Amino acid sequence: MKFSILISILFSSLSFAGEVYDKFPEQIEANEKYVFYSHGFIVEGTNPTPKNERWGVYEFPAIKKSLADSQYNLIAYHRPKGTDPFVHAKSLASDVRKLLKKGVAANHITIIGFSRGAFITSLTSHYLEETPVNTVLLAGCGRIVSNKYSDIKINGDFLSIYETTDGAATCEILRNRSPKLTSFDEISITTGEEHGAFYRPITEWVVPLKKWVVEKSS
Repeated sequence: MKFSILISILFSSLSFAGEVYDKFPEQIEANEKYVFYSHGFIVEGTNPTPKNERWGVYEFPAIKKSLADSQYNLIAYHRPKGTDPFVHAKSLASDVRKLLKKGVAANHITIIGFSRGAFITSLTSHYLEETPVNTVLLAGCGRIVSNKYSDIKINGDFLSIYETTDGAATCEILRNRSPKLTSFDEISITTGEEHGAFYRPITEWVVPLKKWVVEKSS
């Protein structure tokens, strides 16, 4: 009886790949893989399912559930209203460095972001120049490719997914000004849903994204 209780306590204290966290994990397993997902601007605040008049409901909980996978642990923070993207990106970069310090391999870490979250993810990748991780931008090349942010560069392996009917299009400009890329892949989808294509976990972007993440972190 005492032995079974001990085993139960031991296993309950361990983290296993496939977990979904809304804050940085208390325990890190060096041999596991970690994925950060940063949501769009509309979700900042306290409502995880806000509605845009044009694009509908942002299904943050459903997106997290869809992105979760037994191959890695998912970390998805719900940012408060008025979050400074530069400050949050530095915090995210700090979290990545914590994983690295715990022995997690750089190629076992992926940062993903959509819209404002993609802007934050771009900054995070830029701040991690010394130890590049995998970077995914969803509808991420809007203002980040403007001359105002021409100093921002992506490092390591880079995947861009964009919707052809959306204003945020190809990341070719960002790719061309990022000399330390290890690889660049880009996928265009056409759903007719504009920016709203990433408000919901549809197969058009979720399936290729997860496939890329698993391949790059293998």
